[in-house]
Amino acid sequence: MSEQPDMATEPTAAETPAEPTAAETPAEPTAAEPTGPRNADSWARPVDRLSAKDSEKGFDPTSVDGRRIAGPIQGFGKMWQKTYTVALADADVAPQQVIADWKKHYGEFWPKGNRFQAPLAGLQPGEVGLITGKAGGLKLSTGVLVLYSDDESFSFMTPEGHPFAGMITFSAHGAAPTTAQVQLLIRAQDPMVELGMALGGHRKEDQMWIHTLTQLAHHFGVEEPAVDKQVVCVDRKRQWRRAGNIRHDAVLHTMTRPFRRSPKPAADPDGDVKET
Repeated sequence: MSEQPDMATEPTAAETPAEPTAAETPAEPTAAEPTGPRNADSWARPVDRLSAKDSEKGFDPTSVDGRRIAGPIQGFGKMWQKTYTVALADADVAPQQVIADWKKHYGEFWPKGNRFQAPLAGLQPGEVGLITGKAGGLKLSTGVLVLYSDDESFSFMTPEGHPFAGMITFSAHGAAPTTAQVQLLIRAQDPMVELGMALGGHRKEDQMWIHTLTQLAHHFGVEEPAVDKQVVCVDRKRQWRRAGNIRHDAVLHTMTRPFRRSPKPAADPDGDVKET
């Protein structure tokens, strides 16, 4: 009987798995490589309540200070996406320059009678800007949180009491010509604002942003800018569980301010009066 060969033979070179090459081996992250989003610094850090203490004459920081931010989910009325664009024809300007100038002169492009107090640090993530103007012929004091800001766009989030609950994004893109854009994703904050929107508020809102983009275009030398508007109703349902938002309404807050008492100074244990 012939001797059987040993079945546990060594694998041949063709059968041996090849060692991964340097190109195939995933590189271990080094300490210098970021592990989070590349644009993390462009976002505001989460905050429970907004802080607004100092203001110029004519602005009311109490309409914002201590308020929470309110996105579309927290609003009452129908949800709308409104997009306004203008082509900066014949203006040799890059998107980054458009945004830089827009941030610097933001309130100057608004219609007469509306004012914006920019934060001392500028429109940087996490900063709070104050607003004064009129809504339906009534004086309004409110503000915005700078939610996002980079070289080509910046976004605001509204606080409780603002006529709208939502986000507004300003951006510039393209080349020859560059296009500037304002996009809103909003709901009316409460039933009173929702009624006002149906009675001409939407038209006033359109005028606001068409004027803004027209003035921005004039700033860059565009003589006859044409602003395009697109409006989409994203959600036709009203959120009746949010009807109580009216207690924060900025117009009502401004109207009742003269009748509200300022907090009294507190006394310390030694009997001395201490400012709060």
